[in-house]
Amino acid sequence: MTVLRVVPVHTVEDLQAAAAGYVAALGLVEVMNHGWIVTLAGDDGHQVSLMTRDLTAAVNPTISVEVDDVDAAYASAVAAGLEIVHPLSDEEWGVRRFFFADTSGNVVNVLSHA
Repeated sequence: MTVLRVVPVHTVEDLQAAAAGYVAALGLVEVMNHGWIVTLAGDDGHQVSLMTRDLTAAVNPTISVEVDDVDAAYASAVAAGLEIVHPLSDEEWGVRRFFFADTSGNVVNVLSHA
């Protein structure tokens, strides 16, 4: 299993206003918008996501980690005894993902694109 991308996720109340601030201050551009999550990127490939409330999970993640094999990552997380806080799921927007909580309670979204 290989990590392909790591993106911080910030929970915000007003998605449009928050995104506008990042765009204005940092020159980032919108690369994804599902209405409840927006991902902004710079020319160098760095990204940040802003989220109001996760569409299908009971908690919001603080970070998203894209991997090449989410099933292998899930098996590793379970074998390590990590707390799974959102089950391995195929989402309607084309990702397969799960969330785990680290030992400090940070929620990690681990995903692969379909």
